[in-house]
Amino acid sequence: MSHPHYDLDVRPILREGGEPFTAIMEAVAALAPGQSLRLLASFKPIPLFQVLGARGFEVSAREIGKGDWEVIFTPANALSPEPEQTQRTSRPASEDDWPEPVMELDNRDLEPPEPMVKALEGVESLTVGQTIAVLLPREPVFLIDELEARGHRWRGAFEPEGQYRIVIRSCGPGLRKS
Repeated sequence: MSHPHYDLDVRPILREGGEPFTAIMEAVAALAPGQSLRLLASFKPIPLFQVLGARGFEVSAREIGKGDWEVIFTPANALSPEPEQTQRTSRPASEDDWPEPVMELDNRDLEPPEPMVKALEGVESLTVGQTIAVLLPREPVFLIDELEARGHRWRGAFEPEGQYRIVIRSCGPGLRKS
């Protein structure tokens, strides 16, 4: 049985300066098996391609005018991938050999994508094995993907005050995995 696309228009969220990632992940979680997500955005959401690609979605994108994009995320097979939102909230705490952070960044008041840019700049300034701590207003899904692509290790969780604290351990510069 074929389902129509699940439609999600995040342009109003973006116009108001909001972050639509949570709404997108909720839409993905609400998809029926085999159902596609049709996303309307005011820019081409390239980082989302990698996030949903890792969850088994194929991407089809086209500009629909005035800089707006229609992006369709289609499950690569008939089985809908299970959402893994809770899996990304933290790393196992079994690695107690992490050194104290050499730098603490408070990126909570920066506008996207500056929190991610500043965190990556900080990590790239470290030597292998050093750590940096970064405070963020929300879970940094795109940052986590980028850290993993570059081979860095991380631990993160929401703190009682509501901010997300991530500690990143450098694997050194230039070790980006593709």
